[in-house]
Amino acid sequence: QVQLAESGGGLVQPGGSLRLSCATSEYTLDNYAIGWARQAPGKEREEVSCISSYDGTTYYADFAKGRFTISRDKVKNLVYLQMDRLEPEDTAVYYCAADVNYYCSGIADEYDYWGQGTQVTVSS
Repeated sequence: QVQLAESGGGLVQPGGSLRLSCATSEYTLDNYAIGWARQAPGKEREEVSCISSYDGTTYYADFAKGRFTISRDKVKNLVYLQMDRLEPEDTAVYYCAADVNYYCSGIADEYDYWGQGTQVTVSS
């Protein structure tokens, strides 16, 4: 069973930063692409970023480029999403997800497993 547990969400002012963490297993981290997707109220779920299990290749949605950074810690079995220069439009539930393929598709609907999500609110 694939387990994905997010943490690190919260309330932050515009321009601020947050780091989300996704705890998973060694097997999942070694074999599946792990990514982050988000869903804002009234909007469809969208891909944010992903990291390949094969070679660590990363993918970022256009809105995330230059502001968000995905990384992984293979000792702690964690995947991080560092989010800087946050904007009110980034307010959403952020989900950690796993794709049984080792590469990143860039499509949120391609993920096979999902965490429970963590709320990120950007507001003054």
